[in-house]
Amino acid sequence: MSRGVLVTGASRGVGAAVAAAFAQGGDRVVLHCRGAVEEAERVRAGLPGDGHAVLTADLGDPAAIPVLVDESARLLGRIDVLVNNAALFVAEPVAGSRRIGHPLAETSYEEWVSVWRRTLAVNLEGTAHVTWCVARHMLDVAPADGVRRGAIVNVGSRGAYRGEPDMPGYGAAKAGVHSLGQSLAVSLAPHDITVTSIAPGFIATDLTAAMLEGPAGDAIRAQSPFNRTATPEEVAAAIHWLASTPATWATGAVLDYNGASYLH
Repeated sequence: MSRGVLVTGASRGVGAAVAAAFAQGGDRVVLHCRGAVEEAERVRAGLPGDGHAVLTADLGDPAAIPVLVDESARLLGRIDVLVNNAALFVAEPVAGSRRIGHPLAETSYEEWVSVWRRTLAVNLEGTAHVTWCVARHMLDVAPADGVRRGAIVNVGSRGAYRGEPDMPGYGAAKAGVHSLGQSLAVSLAPHDITVTSIAPGFIATDLTAAMLEGPAGDAIRAQSPFNRTATPEEVAAAIHWLASTPATWATGAVLDYNGASYLH
């Protein structure tokens, strides 16, 4: 049975790989992006099957989120799976990326406040608001026969545990995402909706390519005893499983997925 899937932040990297994993499984996917429409459309065009679409929204704007979810539901008929992947990743500057660092000792108070507000607005509040809208839709619209009422998978980070000295706002937001997922797993289980999270380590994407190819690359790879980083496809495969019926009993779990680069 084909499911309707909404993937936020799906124009590149892990989000694009997640969209591909669900489409390859026969599902219909709405790919959300903030503004990278051309990139998202290229991802959509490469997906197998029919019924896929691209929608835009700034998840830092609470008013934009109900519109995104309502239109996704209209296009899909029903949202059976939500993957909260979109995030503002705040780290050291990398050529060609939007990433900026905010280590406390090197950041002015004005910059500190601005970065924290934007990071929490997108990474934590945006995730919470999208989840509210989608979960209420799942409660209001009956699933097809043989399909669970709903599955929600949040993309967190190992940074929630090991600390992010150069981007504490990002680490704190991801810790909040993990906690949010556990709270909602308990709240929504009686309604046959599962909520899980995945906490990846470093992932080899186009956004991290400059770091991996630069002087820090060897040290990053050495964080794992496999001496490499994860691929987007590996992370997408785990997310796809977390959204499956056999993974029902994993609800509330935060899956460490970092190649043993951080154990706790």
